[in-house]
Amino acid sequence: MTDQEHMTDLIFSEKKMSDNYSIWASECTNVKLRDTFLTLLNQSHKTQTDLFSTAQQKGWYKQIPQAQADMVQQAYQQFSSQTPQC
Repeated sequence: MTDQEHMTDLIFSEKKMSDNYSIWASECTNVKLRDTFLTLLNQSHKTQTDLFSTAQQKGWYKQIPQAQADMVQQAYQQFSSQTPQC
């Protein structure tokens, strides 16, 4: 495997673990255990961010420009008025 393939595998693994921690935390009846899952979830998100940043620096992910402030405000207004449909 190449370094890029290893990095991609690590990122996908962290994403899956984040999903699992989130599910386990939401379904956990033991408060102490739930808090542990939430701590692990937070650590997993940080690890994902670090891995993604490293991959971007190496040119393995396309650099995405920051959105203009007016576009962010427009999207916020569009979606903030919506309510979840159950």
